[in-house]
Amino acid sequence: MLLYDYWRSSAAYRVRIALNLKGLQAEQRAIHLRRGEQRAADYREVNPQGLVPTLVVGDRRMPQSLAIIEYLEERHPLPPLLPPGAEDRAWVRSIALAIACDIHPLDNLRVLQYLEGKLGLDAAARDAWYAHWIREGFDAIEAQLASRAAARFCFGDAPTLADVCLVPQVANARRVKLDLGPWPRIAAIDAACRALPAFDRARPDLQPDAE
Repeated sequence: MLLYDYWRSSAAYRVRIALNLKGLQAEQRAIHLRRGEQRAADYREVNPQGLVPTLVVGDRRMPQSLAIIEYLEERHPLPPLLPPGAEDRAWVRSIALAIACDIHPLDNLRVLQYLEGKLGLDAAARDAWYAHWIREGFDAIEAQLASRAAARFCFGDAPTLADVCLVPQVANARRVKLDLGPWPRIAAIDAACRALPAFDRARPDLQPDAE
């Protein structure tokens, strides 16, 4: 397996965590997002969306982090990242999707670059935008987590797809110096996850292309 990656991409961070939890290895190939390498013609041939991550298995090229993780779950089901019941799977996916579809796209690099380059926002305004959407999302996720009995992870005593998505988003919150105090369940789950080697090895600062 070959993973097109970027050390600071939270979407790629999710896939690195999932690979580690599954005990799988993939060759990493860095695509430097801030230099625009994702828009180069040769990478567009790999991934027409011009995003990372992309997982290549044989002659199949798979974009989008959640699609990649679901693929890994189907091909390598142990340890599972989704619980057995349909309702519980939907609950776990709902947290993952709240992050991947509602928070992350609004704070994606290309959105931030548009805010700065096209709309003329300064760094303070850009960071305020970034923090606002994390707060909105975390308020909802914290309430959803509180609707269930407290557990070590988002769902029970083992990490799931929800945790795989949550930890990179918490890392993004720390990047803009958000106080996690309003979200104690999120903070506790993040700490429990980051204590695991699979999460720790996926950290952005430990990646080969880290700056």
